[in-house]
Amino acid sequence: MSNNDIIDVTTKGAPPEDSLKTWGWVSYILHLIVAVAAVVPGAQVSIALLIIALVMDLVKRDDAAGTWQASHFSWRIRTVLWAGVLYVLTFPLFLLFYLPGAIAWLVISVWFLYRIVRGMVAMNAGKPIDG
Repeated sequence: MSNNDIIDVTTKGAPPEDSLKTWGWVSYILHLIVAVAAVVPGAQVSIALLIIALVMDLVKRDDAAGTWQASHFSWRIRTVLWAGVLYVLTFPLFLLFYLPGAIAWLVISVWFLYRIVRGMVAMNAGKPIDG
């Protein structure tokens, strides 16, 4: 065996694809906790989990560029941003007319949960997420 045949295994753990997948799973799980809590009455969790997941996605998105996982980072970022916009737009409705506002927030929360679960299913299959 020559020096050229030696494989360097000291490169900080897993391949970049596996590291991105780990980041993705952590982000999806944080999103899932928030999404489930948004749908279950009285189970609200801190928005800090959502902000942590969003920041993680924004920081690691460039590392995923050119991989099948890039679509997942964009998917999660778009999901959070759209949900945030929809919550803000329906907030006055929630304050003025409780029931229609509560229904609107429930619909947004179910949509958010659906998007997170759909993304998790695609990631588990090792596929990019479309949309």
